[in-house]
Amino acid sequence: MSVTPLQEMLNQHGEKVRYLAVGGWNTVFGYGVFALLFMVLPLHYMAVAVVANILAITNAYLGYKFLVFRTRGNCLREYLRFYVVYGSSALFALALLPALVNLFHISPLLAQAFVVPATVAFSYLGHKHYSFRTGY
Repeated sequence: MSVTPLQEMLNQHGEKVRYLAVGGWNTVFGYGVFALLFMVLPLHYMAVAVVANILAITNAYLGYKFLVFRTRGNCLREYLRFYVVYGSSALFALALLPALVNLFHISPLLAQAFVVPATVAFSYLGHKHYSFRTGY
């Protein structure tokens, strides 16, 4: 039975493909939560961004733990490490958001869409080498 190019790519890069798939879902989830809360809650966009990030970080942890890195480590320890990586990324995003809104006068919804791609590579490397590393 021959291996198709898609199977070969998944064998070599399956973790990264799964990371991008879960990350794609989490991006949609996080942006959707941000947009929904922004439209329905009478809160400042920064308060909405904080709440949306907490929900998105928890959603991402579950996806990365069970679908991407498939670890069996201590859930609390991994979650706390995950929060360090994802939280650092979120803090960067939360700092960038008002800069885009206030300096460039773009809407918070559009600004959030620009912030998201800036965090992907940092998060992957941090989660792979810190949050879900084995042998600690």
